Amino acid sequence: MIEAQRNASFLTRLGWRLEATAWDAYAAWYRAKGIDKASDAAGDLLRKLGPLMPTHTVARINMQRCFPEAADAEIDRLLGAMWENFGRLAGEMPHLDVFAGPEFNERVEFIGRERLEQARDTGQPLVIISTHSANWEIAAAAISQTGLPCHITYRPANNVLIDERISRMRQGYGVKTLTAKGGDGAKQLMQALKAGESVALMNDQKMNDGVEAPFFGHPAMTAPGPTRLAMRYGCPLQPLSVRRLGGARFRVEAHEPIELSTNPDKTAAIVETVTRINQWVESEIRKAPEQWFWVHRRWAKAVYKG
Repeated sequence: MIEAQRNASFLTRLGWRLEATAWDAYAAWYRAKGIDKASDAAGDLLRKLGPLMPTHTVARINMQRCFPEAADAEIDRLLGAMWENFGRLAGEMPHLDVFAGPEFNERVEFIGRERLEQARDTGQPLVIISTHSANWEIAAAAISQTGLPCHITYRPANNVLIDERISRMRQGYGVKTLTAKGGDGAKQLMQALKAGESVALMNDQKMNDGVEAPFFGHPAMTAPGPTRLAMRYGCPLQPLSVRRLGGARFRVEAHEPIELSTNPDKTAAIVETVTRINQWVESEIRKAPEQWFWVHRRWAKAVYKG
């Protein structure tokens, strides 16, 4: 981070500091409310503001594409609930340390926890995948609760000062090893698996240079990284879901591992396994569509024009 600040221009550094000041004010404001009131207040606020944002149109297109049978009123209901869920996540961010202590068990129902604990006890590394659903930070908190040595991947914030603050928040709820996405991060993940440690990645976003696999009945470019890692190191591909049960309370579930394709054609095996991942992601979204973050441009640019 220090090197990034040193190489940035004066105006960039000034912008970072102004944004970081705003971040600190937001964090202090919601921190003072306590987690439940912060979740409620931020949820109500973003339910009102979200539909005014340009990304609201992206979310609507995505929903209509995935649920063509849904009436406009149902799409509107889901969109409002989606923004509320994301607002709740924002309100809960300054309180993530709550999920590091005994209160984790009061706020989180953890199904299948024994799968991760068994991997911890046997030294079996896992490739854990999850989605941007509910408050997805809770997935990492749940992994940390088990004591499973795990490298959690993340996308660094553009503002290095804010990125540092977010990393501290994550360390506050127990994450010991954060690995940034990118070439260097990929090397670190391979080294971790080789050393018998697990890795965790999100696998529900578009990746332009990924592989094409069906998603809600439409071809979608999907990241093959988790599949490649699991195949290369012979690791179980372990899906982990998060569901909001109401307010700042959640259910985390470690599901049955996704079966890796044994197709002798390596390329075909990767596509087959990525397809199975997309099927799992789709099934989880269908259970609570309002809790997935629909503003990602999941398909080609042409889908969002006009």
